[in-house]
Amino acid sequence: MLGLNKKDTLPSPAEALPGRSERMPVPEKHFVLRTLMQPESMEQFDTALFGLGCFWGVERHFWNVPGVFTTAVGYAGGHTPNPTYQEVCSAMTGHNEVVRVIYDRNVVSYRELLQTFWEAHNPTQGMRQGNDRGTQYRSGIYCADDAQMALAQRSEAEYQAALKAAGLGQITTEILPMPEFYFAEDYHQQYLAKNPGGYCGMGGTGVRCVLTA
Repeated sequence: MLGLNKKDTLPSPAEALPGRSERMPVPEKHFVLRTLMQPESMEQFDTALFGLGCFWGVERHFWNVPGVFTTAVGYAGGHTPNPTYQEVCSAMTGHNEVVRVIYDRNVVSYRELLQTFWEAHNPTQGMRQGNDRGTQYRSGIYCADDAQMALAQRSEAEYQAALKAAGLGQITTEILPMPEFYFAEDYHQQYLAKNPGGYCGMGGTGVRCVLTA
């Protein structure tokens, strides 16, 4: 992805860019799934929020999961309201590149989404993912409620054991209550479907995530 930043230290609220009150325009429909980007009703849906590196490749992982109604890329976990991509890449907003997943709980479980999360990237790399370095590439699970938090924490413990058995290091994933989600610019949404030859730096450890919890 263009504009890789080499900074790996999160700014304090006082250091962060001021941002703006205007929201980012959101396309009506998902470019691949043709579903509403913002469902009119959430009665049958739940929301998950994950950060695991460059959000172009991450989003593709999740829109291919059966039971996922829609996905969107954006920014979360920082201080700057309604940031732009350039601001996030400056490492002066504190935000992570994330994917919001709205899924049908009757078709796919949060546990299954966590398996996709762990297997799709290397969660031991701190403020980077592969060759992408910077605070916006950190690994993160952002939980909507106590049930998601409990599942996320148990899954981390189980996957850590699997990584250790494979001779790999300590997980650096942050597991936090879900912060406000800010949509990224339209051209980032479903980027790899619009640009089939586009950059994707995703790569897992090769260690399977088999959750018993």
